[in-house]
Amino acid sequence: MSQKTNQPEETLDPADWDEVRALAHQMIDHSVDQLSQLRDRPVWQPMPDEVRKAFKSPVPTKATPLAEVYQEMQKNLTPYPMGNTHPRFWGWYMGASNFTGALGDFLAAINGSNLGGGNTSATELDRQVVSWLKDLMGFSESASGTLTSGGSMANAIGLNLARNKMAGVDVRREGVTSLPQPLRYYASDQSHSSSQKALELLGLGSNSLRLVPTDAQLRMDLTELKSMIAEDRANGLRPACVIATAGTTNAGAIDDSNAIAAICQREGLWFHVDGCIGALLKLSPQHSRLVAGIEKADSLALDLHKWLHAPFEVGCALVRDAKQHFAALNLHGPYLEAKPRGVSAGEFLFDYSYELTRGFKALKIWMSLKEQGTEKFGRLIDQNIAQAHYLTKLIEDEPKLELMAPTVINIVSFRFRGAGGDAAKLKSLNSEIMLRLQEEGTAVITDTTLQGRYCLRAAIANHRTKREDLDLLVAEVIRLGEELQAAN
Repeated sequence: MSQKTNQPEETLDPADWDEVRALAHQMIDHSVDQLSQLRDRPVWQPMPDEVRKAFKSPVPTKATPLAEVYQEMQKNLTPYPMGNTHPRFWGWYMGASNFTGALGDFLAAINGSNLGGGNTSATELDRQVVSWLKDLMGFSESASGTLTSGGSMANAIGLNLARNKMAGVDVRREGVTSLPQPLRYYASDQSHSSSQKALELLGLGSNSLRLVPTDAQLRMDLTELKSMIAEDRANGLRPACVIATAGTTNAGAIDDSNAIAAICQREGLWFHVDGCIGALLKLSPQHSRLVAGIEKADSLALDLHKWLHAPFEVGCALVRDAKQHFAALNLHGPYLEAKPRGVSAGEFLFDYSYELTRGFKALKIWMSLKEQGTEKFGRLIDQNIAQAHYLTKLIEDEPKLELMAPTVINIVSFRFRGAGGDAAKLKSLNSEIMLRLQEEGTAVITDTTLQGRYCLRAAIANHRTKREDLDLLVAEVIRLGEELQAAN
């Protein structure tokens, strides 16, 4: 018999659901106010010292009423976000989120499903979203795919499959030390750092990645690519994979996927596309031609928290050969045996992913696509590209500003000219302009170096941006540049 105890049993559920209901309604009201009044707020603002100190308080051991917890959050967290939901956030490359997606994340948490797999409606919805993405990207229904935390993980999955396919041995069993020849991957010198990190993670090392020079349009130089492949073969190395970039982070340049696919087919190489920035151009009525050929990839990485504006975080890896995808990642312990019936019936989603525990990322995508439709997202992509070209014209028409790279899609690279041509002084001046724009809460742009030249960049991947915001950006860059010059 079990031993009786007077200790009451506990739960994390509230003692008063009506009280929590009222507070939850208040949270929703505040959230709607926060998004609907974004233009009245600074894009970003620095945290005062007392706020930083608040985040160094010790771990709580006793209970605090939820209303007080929420008040503290509103005081110390809400006023100091990154700012990417704001119409004048154009830093790095981020989507601006959307309210329906945020509700989807909340409802997914309430649902509570672990999307490692299982015979559940959440699993079926996840499969449906991946199927939609395959269709949108031009992949066949027999292809496979998996939702990921973002583009870095999606790239890692694709490059892992390339390694396993091209290794010449059972690399899952024997490891990379058994490779008969060192593998070589090829990407443009404008490619994202996630590819190198993936190859380091895969045990191949950063030397396995060869950066191919780019042309005047910052696209991979295919003559150089073919020369590198031939050179590596002659030196006893094994060319394995070409990574085409559909939208570089620096400038939005798009490699020629059709031509690279042909090279890969002729040379017997894996063809991977990093489409984290530009793959969703497939939805664009006016610009889908720019990414023609990405559907020929053996694997494709895309980010859904960019131009699909899903709340962070969600990406996707698509793979042409589902059997290869499964063979590279499936693994079951005795505690994960599939059953013909019950919760464990059916295929497990983690067989296509590194992650066994997987959040229910699909719901926010499903709800947003259901609500808006893909045509709306395609029009928003075209809108951002038109806005980028509008900003480009403003820069070209202003003698105090200089365009630093061709505007291909929605990334504009430029700088304040300044007096004299000293590179170090120009960098210092433009960097200070950028930082003051951020600190004054006017706009968030970021910086980069393009072919040895420092510049500012605005990545307009924001469904809330208007042309008047870009007018303000140009005016403020000029004002700050002139003030800084006068002070020196």
